[in-house]
Amino acid sequence: MNFDLIVIGSGPGGYVAAIRASQLGMKGVVERENLGGVCLNWGCIPTKALLKSAQVFEYIQHASDYGINVKDASADFDGMIGRSRDVANGMSKGINFLFRKNKITTIEGEGRLLRGKKVEVTDKDGKKTTYDAPHIIVATGGRARQLPNIPIDEKKIIGYRQAMTLSKQPKKMVVVGAGAIGVEFAYFYNSIGTEVTIVEFMEQGLVPREDADISKELGKIYKKKGIKVMANSAVESVDTKGRGCKVTVKNRKTGKEEVISCDVVLSAAGVTPNTENIGLEELGVTTDRGMIKVDDYYQTNVPGIYAIGDVVASQALAHVASAEGIICVEKIAGHKPEPIDYNNIPGCTYCVPEVASVGYTEAAAKEAGYDIKVGKFPFTASGKAKAAGASEGFVKVIFDAKYGEWLGAHFIGANVTEMIAEVVAARKLETTGHEIIKTVHPHPTMSEAVMEAAAAAYDEVIHL
Repeated sequence: MNFDLIVIGSGPGGYVAAIRASQLGMKGVVERENLGGVCLNWGCIPTKALLKSAQVFEYIQHASDYGINVKDASADFDGMIGRSRDVANGMSKGINFLFRKNKITTIEGEGRLLRGKKVEVTDKDGKKTTYDAPHIIVATGGRARQLPNIPIDEKKIIGYRQAMTLSKQPKKMVVVGAGAIGVEFAYFYNSIGTEVTIVEFMEQGLVPREDADISKELGKIYKKKGIKVMANSAVESVDTKGRGCKVTVKNRKTGKEEVISCDVVLSAAGVTPNTENIGLEELGVTTDRGMIKVDDYYQTNVPGIYAIGDVVASQALAHVASAEGIICVEKIAGHKPEPIDYNNIPGCTYCVPEVASVGYTEAAAKEAGYDIKVGKFPFTASGKAKAAGASEGFVKVIFDAKYGEWLGAHFIGANVTEMIAEVVAARKLETTGHEIIKTVHPHPTMSEAVMEAAAAAYDEVIHL
């Protein structure tokens, strides 16, 4: 069978690329495990469903703070897991609908690149079929990265997939890694009664890639929640011989070791690209530490072979993969898309409180040589946040002192993942700090904090 375009993988990069290709008049085919990929089936969507269940349970536990009396509320672990899977399954069916609407052929099986711009697909019964296309996009995504001394056995040492489908709620859990996956699952399990310890290799602690002030604030909040955080520490070994696990953790600064007993260990140490055994070596596609090397439009060194999403060296985020897919397909179609500015990609972590950021951290801006102005506005000074009972956190903004360029923004608080897009759009439009101050924000809203933080950077803040 011949196609104009073949996409191997149907995650947020692959399925979006296929739909955009169809809109541009190209016949697309997607090979898949589950439509929607990891994000929709095992990542972004089902985890948010779990986190919402946890948040609702927290609301109920603190109902008296809002003048409401609730008795005997309890967390139904199986019910929460079931709801999460139902949400994911419903979204996957939605992708099926979009594919039918856009007349996209879907082929189930494992795809492998062959010479001559061909893809060999092996179905579940082992039958192999070869397809031809002048353009082939690799969008095979990633999987949980396994640390050599913590092999995932899917029973006592688990990855994010198993964390969403455990048959029984653990009493004690150790989370290895304090990035987005780690802190989100730590919040979920802690909120429903599991004793959680987070072990993070980096000295900064929680969400170590975020601005230092964000990491520090989230650390304070997690401590209040009863979550133990061991920063600048490494898991030396995990003994799974007994009923549970014995985790040996070493402090990298002092060298002191501590053994923690738990029921299950969640390995949340990042993502590994799925680039093995798909034919890259045979075609001579250049890779670097498992990542496929591409140009600004996702063309590899082999003409007609492209790569997007978690298999390339950009941020491993669903919205990045989608944007890359659209740009890649539009370039193939002869359009002139603008390359992505990877310094203007929003990052969001959906723990409670949420974390959202874009652009330079304060430290990175200084390292880049900027003379900066920094403004912070706490949600304790926000009328909307106080009324909502969500006064934890703050908005922090960073501007270039000379020209007013908006260098970065870092939020921690309720619903801040919904607020960060204002900054992304403003930075795209080269908006200055003074323009943000003079942009009238509605009152009372959480988003007022953005304007107030900008005003604080220029010593014009009103409500602080």
